[in-house]
Amino acid sequence: MKRLLGEDQGYALLGRAGVPVPKYRRVTSSLAAEEAAAAIGFPVVLKVVSAEVVHKTDAGGVAMNLADRAAVAAAYLQISVSVAAAVPGAVIEGFLVEEQVPPGLELFIGGRTDPAFGKAITFGLGGVLVELIHDVTIRVLPFDRDDVAGMVRGIKGYPLIRGYRSSPPLDEALLVDLILGIAAWFDAEPAITEFDINPLRLYQDRAVAVDARFYEDPEGVYPACRENELVDPSLFLPSAIAVVGATADPAKIGYAVLRNLLPFPGQLYPVNPHYPEILGRKAYPSLLAIPGPVGMVVVTVPAAAVPGVIREAAEKQARIVVIISAGFRETGEAGRLLEEEVLALAAASNIRVVGPNSLGMMLPGARINTTFDPVTPKSGDLAFISQSGAVITMIVDWSIPVGIGFSLVASVGNQADLGFQDYLKLAEHDPSTRAVILYIEELRDGCGFMKVARRVTATKPVIAVKAGSSVIGKHSASSHTGSLAGDDPVYRAALTQAGVVMARSLTEAFLAGRLLVSEGYPAGRRTVVITSAGGFAVLASDYAALYGIDLVPLPDEVLAALNQFLPDKWNHQNPMDIVGDASTERFARVFDLLIERRELWDIAVVISVPTAVVDLADLALEVVRFSKGTDRMVVGCLLGGDSVTAGVQILRDHRVENFTDLEVAFRVVGAILASREDIHNPLILS
Repeated sequence: MKRLLGEDQGYALLGRAGVPVPKYRRVTSSLAAEEAAAAIGFPVVLKVVSAEVVHKTDAGGVAMNLADRAAVAAAYLQISVSVAAAVPGAVIEGFLVEEQVPPGLELFIGGRTDPAFGKAITFGLGGVLVELIHDVTIRVLPFDRDDVAGMVRGIKGYPLIRGYRSSPPLDEALLVDLILGIAAWFDAEPAITEFDINPLRLYQDRAVAVDARFYEDPEGVYPACRENELVDPSLFLPSAIAVVGATADPAKIGYAVLRNLLPFPGQLYPVNPHYPEILGRKAYPSLLAIPGPVGMVVVTVPAAAVPGVIREAAEKQARIVVIISAGFRETGEAGRLLEEEVLALAAASNIRVVGPNSLGMMLPGARINTTFDPVTPKSGDLAFISQSGAVITMIVDWSIPVGIGFSLVASVGNQADLGFQDYLKLAEHDPSTRAVILYIEELRDGCGFMKVARRVTATKPVIAVKAGSSVIGKHSASSHTGSLAGDDPVYRAALTQAGVVMARSLTEAFLAGRLLVSEGYPAGRRTVVITSAGGFAVLASDYAALYGIDLVPLPDEVLAALNQFLPDKWNHQNPMDIVGDASTERFARVFDLLIERRELWDIAVVISVPTAVVDLADLALEVVRFSKGTDRMVVGCLLGGDSVTAGVQILRDHRVENFTDLEVAFRVVGAILASREDIHNPLILS
């Protein structure tokens, strides 16, 4: 059971981690407090020790600047009275007399054990306003010195460490060493599940932990951290599929699933004892009545009947079962037990399970659609893995008019067997998949997922939308760490740490996916903006600053070259406002120069709006040429309504992504940059 350790116990633990602490003594009487203070040396601080008093300052449990024995005695009495009034029934176990260390920069270091990812460290500005300021970065263990340096430099308050105005620089190297030591100690202590060091005071040549709070749980809360074996991809490409619960009633799911599988080129068997034939296919009363082998079984019968289906599937030597049926773990304890029974039966026969409570899966290239979605998407190079079936139906419907195709669409359902990690590994090994998009509510194997994602994102972009950020109350708010590093911030930090691009919406996720498929990862943050609209040049500057994108200054020789063909009134800086009368030819000459000097930039954003002097279809062709003529990232921003439709279609046909909202373009590019470790600015925890 989780319990709060005494602060003196916490100081002892910090000593093991190599963190300096003030001189201190624990006492149980006023006289002993006076004697301890005299031995330590005045001034001192007096603190209450009580498991019920978590936030001591709020309860009146701290007295500072005690300059003599009389002040200590008076503080001892006052704290006793204040704590009794503020926390009725609190047991005062004693008092801590501490050396009062001089003021310094107050920092926060916290740790918690996340149920999905394991142990994580939080760092930021500290003090009594730590939750209000909320200037923190988070990393999931294990990490290295570069990660810690990124954490330190990622907070907005980093200039206070580096040296701000007349303030001298503080000992940043020592701070990094301390965080590394604390992380290593925390990783090796399974019984310590959460801690706060607040504040850690940092000086020019030293640091001292002034206050610390540690929570112990002897049982530990470490999740398993393992990478699963790759599921045999051939399981998803069977020669025969049976639909158990197929029906001729168009109002039922079994009808929709069978209808969607009619284009399947292999054998398709409806299973229902009440029909001799369904949708032109001979129906069978049971799986065992089917004359030939069955590789995949799709199940739509009520949950209570599913164990029987698994037993028959085992006799037929089926290799994978897709359980559409609901009524399992998501419904409560009885459903959880039923799900465990199904999983045990499947595992005993080496059957892999999709779901239960799943929409199913689609492999458009193989003409397999086991879902009851009314629309089947076209084949393409994006894999979409979602925890929500409703999100899948919306995205598939949206994908048709915008021309998005899929290599895989998978609904993970309850993840009883196959989960996000397994589908991500399948996408990793699928040559037709060029990017992966995730809709995540919960990862049941977060630590193992990170292992896979770190590897996959090095070669294939992975973009995620994490739902549930507004859910509160899942973690204890008794500590600062619990408040600052709840479930959602740890998810976002862990996924970004693994190289996953975090999108705010599904639309942004697919825009990011298509941009990365078209252009690849950018080599850095150096960005040039080319536009004929002055207002959008100004907005581009604002958005670049907001989303961590560096607008590279133009060297004198580039300015001189641009001056050779741009009108005198162009703005002579980046973003390049090449004036509202810019023709396609003027844009093209700028593109040519940037291709020649591509060593100066990593990303180019081309912004145009409808005008009487530019044909946006012609301009789109020049943007395509620009994109194909360099290995840098080119982002199209043809902004407008019907007038830009032809140009946008040309870009889309040539696989160059266009954004119709300038801020979204910069936000997506900023999220991509945040996911790249080599150019990573770790402050992004929005």
